[in-house]
Amino acid sequence: MDAVAIRASSVFTIKSRKALYLSSFLLSRSHFTYTGGGNNSRNILKLHKVESSQGSRDDVGLGEAAYEAERLRLDDEARRLMAESSEREIAADEDDLKAWKWEIRKRVWDLMEARNIAQFPRPVHHRIPNFVGASAAANKLAGLEVFRKANCVKVNPDSPQKQVRFLSLNGGKKLLTPQPRLRTGFFSVVESRMLTPSTINEACTSAGVAKYGKPIGLAEKIKVDLIVIGSVAVDPKTGARIGKGEGFAELEYGMLRYMGAIDDSTPVVTSVHDEQLVDDIPVEKLLIHDVPVDIICTPTQVIFTSTSIPKPQGIYWDKLSPEKLGQIPILGELKSKIEWETGQKLPIGPPEKLPPTAQRRR
Repeated sequence: MDAVAIRASSVFTIKSRKALYLSSFLLSRSHFTYTGGGNNSRNILKLHKVESSQGSRDDVGLGEAAYEAERLRLDDEARRLMAESSEREIAADEDDLKAWKWEIRKRVWDLMEARNIAQFPRPVHHRIPNFVGASAAANKLAGLEVFRKANCVKVNPDSPQKQVRFLSLNGGKKLLTPQPRLRTGFFSVVESRMLTPSTINEACTSAGVAKYGKPIGLAEKIKVDLIVIGSVAVDPKTGARIGKGEGFAELEYGMLRYMGAIDDSTPVVTSVHDEQLVDDIPVEKLLIHDVPVDIICTPTQVIFTSTSIPKPQGIYWDKLSPEKLGQIPILGELKSKIEWETGQKLPIGPPEKLPPTAQRRR
């Protein structure tokens, strides 16, 4: 999603009067498959139940270890391919829209490893890096008024924000978290009232979210009071942020805007190590879908950026490659739905080579 135009693109936003058929596109503890309807069905999704029984609860763990091992293997492969891609882009053109971001990312990742402030999983390259003091940064975040007042908090699924997820649930809040790489669906909601003190820790993990969370669709009526987002680097003076380069945080933000769950006033907070603070992110080179942050929490300080960078207004379809749409089923279905409702063909971005992602099989 880093490819293409700088902050000068129109977003395609439509407030549909018709029912959003994608509300059917949910994954639960029972496995479902979906097929597109024929011409007379207006492409409404049809769900076919493959398995459902009380015994399937035991199957939640069936293959979970195998899935996790496969996910880690493919994540390693994804990181390798991202590394190769970043090297090509940096070597190809120093003025390339992607190259400058990769240079900052590599500098920060290298620094964190060299100074041993990186935490498991390591190496932190091509990840939202976990860091020494992540829990301290999370505790500072939990002390913010915007966190204390929030009823529903959206938190990224990465390791350095695990304590933020725990503090959200432990504080009686509703936790909204994306399914990793949006590969199996969309968002899951975990409610603290459904948990016990002994299950809260588990619910903060990807496997726990799958076990205790309720998957939701784009038609869900939900209000998100606070967004917590992971970062590789962030500028405390401008609020400009750089992620790991896959664009999922921007997609998640855009889809929440489409749902009406957030708006410009919804605070965006990141937690990072102090060494991830930089001063050389050129605001003029940011892309229209890049998400700025309002507040930065580190292990030692809280920074209010008073950012003037515009927040994305929705999904920028001309930035999405055919491969990305194919990788995220709910996004591709949303595109088809909007095109059907409006009779307009949405734009599409240039092709790209995507790294592999794990597929959950049960």
